[in-house]
Amino acid sequence: MKKIILTAIAALFAAATVSAQDVNQAIENLNNGVMSQQMGDNASALEFFKQALAIAESCGDAGNDVVAQCKTVIPATIFAIGKQYIDNDDYDNAIATLNEAMTSAKEYGNTEVQDAVPERLFQAYFLKGNSLIKAKNLAGAIEAINQAIAIDPENGRAYLLLGSAYASSGKIADADSAYTKAGKYGEESSAAKQLTNLYLRVANSYYKSAKYNEAIAAAEKSASYNASNANAYLIAANSSQKLGDNAAAISYFEKYIAVPKAKNVNAYTFTIAVLYQQAGNKEKAIEYYQKVASDPQYGAQAQEQLKALQK
Repeated sequence: MKKIILTAIAALFAAATVSAQDVNQAIENLNNGVMSQQMGDNASALEFFKQALAIAESCGDAGNDVVAQCKTVIPATIFAIGKQYIDNDDYDNAIATLNEAMTSAKEYGNTEVQDAVPERLFQAYFLKGNSLIKAKNLAGAIEAINQAIAIDPENGRAYLLLGSAYASSGKIADADSAYTKAGKYGEESSAAKQLTNLYLRVANSYYKSAKYNEAIAAAEKSASYNASNANAYLIAANSSQKLGDNAAAISYFEKYIAVPKAKNVNAYTFTIAVLYQQAGNKEKAIEYYQKVASDPQYGAQAQEQLKALQK
């Protein structure tokens, strides 16, 4: 009986010795991981931490402290790797790694990493969308930006970028919707500018295609976002002339020359005078001819018409 007891004691001592050795190995791996992190090698650090966790978990209660530390640093390290991918413009790997960090953080109860992941995921999708726009992959850009918006549905900058992708795709209604939401979520000035330019391009396209009524409607919408949008008034004026609606043309030309940044003002002032004269409005024709009576290019013609009108 005594021999059996001694054998059992010896076995317990051997088990305790092995457990202590394993814990020390786990601690060594943990420390190696920390050193790798300090050297900027997060990939190696992660492997050391995973090895430390596996060993510590096999040690029972003796390894509890190491297990707890590993479950804190593993999600944080995966998260750090994800951020590095973003810095290196590797957005697909960044997204995959950040999702892995979230899964790990949930499994190990790391709430700090859980709270930090969404912001970085948004950043990765946003930057991916921007890079795809530059690469002319508009369908991919739209998909990526919508994934960013799913994370932060009230981010005005994301809606601006989405509007740009839709506009470049020729999806005007979708672009309008995205820019409008950008304005709703804090990007009023930028959204108005983009909507002004969007409908100005649409108006110009319609004008070149001889779709003058559509050109006028788009030009008016452009001007509704920026009353100083001279080019919108000019497209509307020229379209009205093409349609034979000189009264509308006069109105749009007058709005055009009233804009401080309007170009060739004297030329369009002379045009307005001619249109008023053709409409039989002698008083307004005289008013506008007088405005260019001293102009080097239009003055002689204006003075000739003034003499005829003032007889």
